[in-house]
Amino acid sequence: MGAIKTAGEAVARIAHIASDVIVSVQPSLATPSEFSEPLKQLETSKAQNVIAKQQPEIVAVQENADPLLSCFTPLRAGKLTSVATSSSILIKSIPHLYKLAQYPVVIHVSVQPSSYPDYSDITSIRQCGFTFLHSETLQQTQDIALTAHALAIKSGKGVIHFFCSGSTAFQNKEIQEENQELVRRVLDVGRATDYHSSKTEETGLYADDGRRSSISFARSQGPSALLAPPATAVNGQSLPASERNSTRGDTSSDSSRRESSTASGESASSATTVESLASKPVSSEDIYRFASQIWADIKEGTGRSYDAFSYTGPANAEAAIFLFGADVAVFATEIDTVDESADYANAGVISFRMYRPWLGASLAPLLPKTIKRIAVLEQVRRQTTRWGPLLLDVLMSLKSAQNSPLVVGYQLGYINKETVTQAMRGIFQNLMSEKPVQNLQIGNLDGPTEQKFKAEQPSLENAYMKILDQVFGEKLLIANQLGSQHAGVSNDIASSPEYGFGSLIARKEHRQLFVDEVRTASKSNDFVTKAPLEWLAKWALDANNSDKANVLAQEVIARLSNDGSPAASQLLSSKKLFYRESPWLIGSDAWAYDLGNSGVHHVLASGENINMLIIDSTPYSERAAADANRRKKDIGLYAMNFGNAYVASVAAYSSYTQVLEAMIEADKFDGPSVVLAYLPYEKETDSPLTVLQETKKAVDVGYWPLYRWDPRGDEKGEPNFKLDSERIKKELEEFLARDNYLSQLMKRHPEFSANLSGSYGTEVRQLQKRKAKDAYSKLLEGLAGDPMTVLFASDNGNAENLAKRLARRGKARGLKTICMAMDDYPLEDLPSEQNVVLLTSTAGQGEFPQNGRTFWETVKDSTDLDLATVNFAVFALGDSHYWPRKEDKIYYNKPGKDLHARLLTLGGKPLTGCGLGDDQDPDAYQTGYAEWEPKLWQALGVDNVEGLPDEPPPLTNEDIKAASNYLRGTIEEGLQDTSTAAISAADQQLTKFHGTYMQDDRDLRDERKAQGLEPAYSFMIRCRLPGGVATPKQWLQMDEISTKLGNETMKLTTRQTFQFHGVVKTKLKPAMQAINKALMTTIAACGDVNRNVMCSSLPEHSSFHSQVHAISQKISDHLLPSTTAYHEIWLEDDETKQKRKVAGEAVQDHEPLYGPTYLPRKFKITIAIPPHNDTDVYAHDIGLIAIKGANGNLEGFNVLAGGGMGVTHNNKKTYPRTGSILGYVTAEQTHIVCEKIMLVQRDNGDRTNRKHARLKYTIDDMGVDVFRGKVEELWGEQFADPKTFKFDSNIDTFGWQKDENGLNHFTFFIENGRIEDTPEFPMKSGLVEVAKVHKGEFRLTGNQHLILSNVKDEDLDSMKELLKKYKLDNTNFSGMRLSSSACVAFPTCGLAMAESERYLPELISKLEGTLEEAGLRQDSIVMRMTGCPNGCARPWLAEVAFVGKAYGAYNMYLGGGYHGQRLNKLYRSSIKEDEILDIMKPMIKQYAAEREQGERFGDFVIRKGYIQATTHGTNFHDNTAEEESDEE
Repeated sequence: MGAIKTAGEAVARIAHIASDVIVSVQPSLATPSEFSEPLKQLETSKAQNVIAKQQPEIVAVQENADPLLSCFTPLRAGKLTSVATSSSILIKSIPHLYKLAQYPVVIHVSVQPSSYPDYSDITSIRQCGFTFLHSETLQQTQDIALTAHALAIKSGKGVIHFFCSGSTAFQNKEIQEENQELVRRVLDVGRATDYHSSKTEETGLYADDGRRSSISFARSQGPSALLAPPATAVNGQSLPASERNSTRGDTSSDSSRRESSTASGESASSATTVESLASKPVSSEDIYRFASQIWADIKEGTGRSYDAFSYTGPANAEAAIFLFGADVAVFATEIDTVDESADYANAGVISFRMYRPWLGASLAPLLPKTIKRIAVLEQVRRQTTRWGPLLLDVLMSLKSAQNSPLVVGYQLGYINKETVTQAMRGIFQNLMSEKPVQNLQIGNLDGPTEQKFKAEQPSLENAYMKILDQVFGEKLLIANQLGSQHAGVSNDIASSPEYGFGSLIARKEHRQLFVDEVRTASKSNDFVTKAPLEWLAKWALDANNSDKANVLAQEVIARLSNDGSPAASQLLSSKKLFYRESPWLIGSDAWAYDLGNSGVHHVLASGENINMLIIDSTPYSERAAADANRRKKDIGLYAMNFGNAYVASVAAYSSYTQVLEAMIEADKFDGPSVVLAYLPYEKETDSPLTVLQETKKAVDVGYWPLYRWDPRGDEKGEPNFKLDSERIKKELEEFLARDNYLSQLMKRHPEFSANLSGSYGTEVRQLQKRKAKDAYSKLLEGLAGDPMTVLFASDNGNAENLAKRLARRGKARGLKTICMAMDDYPLEDLPSEQNVVLLTSTAGQGEFPQNGRTFWETVKDSTDLDLATVNFAVFALGDSHYWPRKEDKIYYNKPGKDLHARLLTLGGKPLTGCGLGDDQDPDAYQTGYAEWEPKLWQALGVDNVEGLPDEPPPLTNEDIKAASNYLRGTIEEGLQDTSTAAISAADQQLTKFHGTYMQDDRDLRDERKAQGLEPAYSFMIRCRLPGGVATPKQWLQMDEISTKLGNETMKLTTRQTFQFHGVVKTKLKPAMQAINKALMTTIAACGDVNRNVMCSSLPEHSSFHSQVHAISQKISDHLLPSTTAYHEIWLEDDETKQKRKVAGEAVQDHEPLYGPTYLPRKFKITIAIPPHNDTDVYAHDIGLIAIKGANGNLEGFNVLAGGGMGVTHNNKKTYPRTGSILGYVTAEQTHIVCEKIMLVQRDNGDRTNRKHARLKYTIDDMGVDVFRGKVEELWGEQFADPKTFKFDSNIDTFGWQKDENGLNHFTFFIENGRIEDTPEFPMKSGLVEVAKVHKGEFRLTGNQHLILSNVKDEDLDSMKELLKKYKLDNTNFSGMRLSSSACVAFPTCGLAMAESERYLPELISKLEGTLEEAGLRQDSIVMRMTGCPNGCARPWLAEVAFVGKAYGAYNMYLGGGYHGQRLNKLYRSSIKEDEILDIMKPMIKQYAAEREQGERFGDFVIRKGYIQATTHGTNFHDNTAEEESDEE
């Protein structure tokens, strides 16, 4: 057994053993308490629990968030609950304590401050109905903690166990861990089990619902049978003082030589007759009887004795001290070691273990009859009555005793071992005097200064502080800011709304006096010059107009500064008051609880012009919505009902722009303003990604609606209520409906009408399932044949398509078939089914796909599903090589295998064995399926059916294109369909050609499904921007599109263009039109066509760049599709559209280059300008390497063909490839050559297998020479020999550079290309300000960065100042970060298997310490990450790359060429962050220590044998560092 060294650990261990739920109260979520760390360790180690069926739930709550609210719901649900806290929360929680006293809750309290505890926190709540137990030593803390839990279970009443862990009896001590056998014996597990089944329906918090703890007894014996007769104390003989050594530091020790006696009572036998039971409220006697039984068990197991009171000392002592608080061991040691001649040498010491109920009758018999005087020492600093609470208890207990001793009370200050002698002399000098003085103060009441926890704004919440500072600057006044100096007022008080409100009122009055002073001065002759008078008068007129006063203030201060008179100096001494400040109070969601809400009420009721920013940090996924007792008021509704307040609900991680608008509007509103700001986190070290995901869920489902409410809006001709998100919760909906605001809102935003209420819930989801199933059943009524229900779980559509095909085939064979997703099926119907067939693919690490997870979790955990009459069959789809390590083979088809086994366990009868489809088979999963399906038909007796109809072949992309009428499809009809935010599957393929993909927000999938909503569909739009060059005006237009029509961010892609996300269907057409208005287009930015043509950015050679860029533009224009569908669908006005339809659409399109089916797959072209390969020229279908002539002008291009990045995990038939050199062409012929290469691919590419359709496979199938010949045949000319060139790198050069024309260029670091505003970095806003004044151009780079180009020298200084203001000039990042790149991945990319853009920055941060330590901070190491193997960020060329395999798991690749010329190779498969760091850190250190001069990381890992070099795409899968295992 291990040793316990702290009280916090001793208590935590007992609480963990004896609780279902533990509320761990902390100063802040980032600041641990003495209990929180031990609890965390117990949780991690899955320590044993005696009471709970599973590991106890640990709920961390901040001290200021009304923590005891967290007890009600678990207690009422039959869960034994305990609390571990400091004493600071007790007085504020008194309203809860009276209610909680009637539940078996245990509150462990560490009395604070630990060095000089104030026990008034305990005495102030002594009448709240709880049982109070007290510990004075480490061993007692363990035993009494156990007593507290056992007593709570036995009595059904609350127990408070308090102690001071700073006492000397706790210091440098060790005790053994609790004895598990003793714990089980002491805790009444049977009674605990009874409580688990005693759920109540109570919902109220403060109304007395009549709950009282009670116990049962046999009627025949009556309640008196339960009572224990009081026992007479036996006083032992005392040892002489000279022979005594103090063991008071641990009075429970068997080795104590100080004789003691305890008040004890033997409990009577409990009644054995159960013929008739009655109950009675639990009394003090019952509490003592239960405690005595518990202590008897502890004594039997350990030999340690406990009782309500204890006395130690001589049997003939004449005086004793009764200690409450203080350091008992210090006093006991002093008595035991003092010289015999001292007044107190033979004094006794009285202490207690049970403070409430106060068993006064047992105190007198305990004491030696010789005792004449007792000193009661109370360490109660906030004494509210003349007599101390313990003194009154002792007086009442002893007054009726025969020859009762004289009792004298003392107020005890700070006493330590240096001052105890003097204190004892003072105590006994007074005690033994003829007329002792009552309430004599002993020791220093102030005590030592303890380093208290300093309340600070959590770092995450600083986000909103930064926005306030950004908006208001010097105007900002936060009246209750944490950490400010408030004239000696404590932080707790100074941060309260009441204090802040009072200080703002005082400041307002102070400023008004100043305004009056200015008015008087403006009419005086006290100034040297007349200049100040006019300005002072102007200012006084507008002193309360924020905008005017603040402009005039600068002029007034300037005139006064120049005047020099005493009057001017007097006014300047208060010059800050010339500015009208923006007054704010900052609060947390603690203000939303009843106990913290009064200050908010004061502000609203006052009508004063004060702004409140209240930050709510409750994560949506862990919200207390189900916990009716964590009754947070909706402060927004509360304020709106006042009618005089501006109210806004905002979320920085949802809409940064809306936060700014709300804060500005709040400041301008003349009256109270409340801005409710959402910032969800569990702990203050949560990553921004976690906060973002939680925010999105909360906003999307209406838990945290974004809105602004101005009660005076109608006076300005504006709506009072502005909804900035799509959904609102029920309470807000009811408020709006009451005053007809909701109907007004729906008229303005009809698209919201179906979605306005976010209060759907699981009952709606259940109703939807039932309706769908019933509709199916109705259709099948009257049909002959057996029923067959087909259920699927599918992520990528394979299992779904297979299930639907199976259902069609079943119907053709005469079966009555139903087909639906597992999660759409009402599970209560499963036992009544006859035949059920289940198909599931495999997601993540052997997980169920998203639309089958709820079904599986329910089936897995169900104990009452009886499938004895159900026939079933399961087919699973997976990849036996997806997880190559032997230990990971369990993941292969795990969902299907688990489901088959579980259905067997539940009694189901298998129709077939579990079918296994394997992507590694010749026909992938179809191979296994072809064997499995006939067995199913045979088992169902429908295998020999004749006349089965021919099945239509599956619809392919080629079919969709051919039938689309040149990319029209039914896109227009789909856009007009308001019943869904989606478009059809076929149209989803076609819209790619128009530059847009339909996506859904994967952060929200599960939550929306639970709410009964379709996925959060939106569209990504990608612009076509040849060479990545845009004007400042275009930048501003793109920014406006992203703000008004998208998700307020822009993505600079790895293909040098703008990409918008979060564009909902209703805004798709306006966005396309806005892009067209900016003289851009999106046609052919995606799809099976030539996409955006890239070109090196080359800031240092602008003239040459302009020549090469012109070629990129020419190629782009030349290869554009000719269809007019784009113009018809997106740009045509309604009148023209109508005329075209009337004319019968006689004009037919023609595609001279592409034909009606366009290309087999996507086609990409890029241009690189040596020495910079910043566009990864080897990675594209066509790579053009610009060759400069002797005259410095563009001469022509070396032509590469066959590059490509797309791969499928574990499919070795797919691979990345670098382009092969075809030869050299002149600049004039380049666009023609590109056309001919594309046409050879059009006519020879594989149109039957899209995984084999890219140009790279065409070239490898044909051979490079044959392919070159085909191109030359079409072209009519031949390639010349390639020219020499050299690449130095494929990364960008950051910072300022000057070109040959004397113009300046600045390359911004835009991490992973994401342009957005955050509280820490308002990048998007800053770039808007730059674009407003910039006279040159913007260049987007292939590495997702941005170049501010062509800044003239005369504009350079002002531009540098502007960049500095918005932190845009910062390029001081590690070389690895500057060289990194990531695709979008989650949450919008439907192909993503893992995070990428949102995770790579975090991973690099965790490596930068090692880089710094190794001296590599400035060294470039090219690291790339993608969420899937499609390769959008071109990972296969990086020196080190991570490609998503499953959520949180990545394949690691090493050995790419630094210049982008060599592919990397698989090093490790399916590794998570800890493994990545374990691999990368030593590898980085070795690279730093052992690299050769100029050796790059990718070359180093090859030389050192970590990986073998990949020489061609066809050997990409060969000789990997981690061989796949075929073993099961």
